[in-house]
Amino acid sequence: MAAFKWTGAVLVLFSAGGLGIWSAMQWKGRLRMLETLRQMIYFLKGEITYSRAPLAEAGAGGETGAGTLGGLFEAAAEGIYMQEGESLQEIWKRQVMNLNTDSGPIPLEQEDLEQLAHLGEHLGYLDVDMQERTLKLYLEQLDLTIDYLRQNQREKCRLYTSLGIMGGMFLVIVMF
Repeated sequence: MAAFKWTGAVLVLFSAGGLGIWSAMQWKGRLRMLETLRQMIYFLKGEITYSRAPLAEAGAGGETGAGTLGGLFEAAAEGIYMQEGESLQEIWKRQVMNLNTDSGPIPLEQEDLEQLAHLGEHLGYLDVDMQERTLKLYLEQLDLTIDYLRQNQREKCRLYTSLGIMGGMFLVIVMF
């Protein structure tokens, strides 16, 4: 009987510690994904501003090894080419909201996805200067989020890991 108690205690301790480590990895994953998104938006801005490429062609270039986010740009460009009666805003919003379902959960928060979906509302139908300003505004918002995540990364990751382990220890003590 005591062996079951010790086995349960070890399992609780490891699972709570694992939850803390998973939370810290989510923080780091969100930071990495937002940095990748920023690079892709800079690329999109350059294609629209300097190359004067149509949005579908500029968005198709987003597939350059960016994984899930590259798929977003690729699918949006494909939706524009197909022209099934949907506006760019509808296509973009659908693709952004499908990010979590298509390839499994991603570390972006709902707020990040909403800002990204909101970006699509102002692309495609405006002139090049307005699209550039819209992309600059989005990049500024993205930079603020990235700066916050970077500044607090060490502290939050340590906190999540410690809380997971300490919470597991607390539960083990309560069990006995």
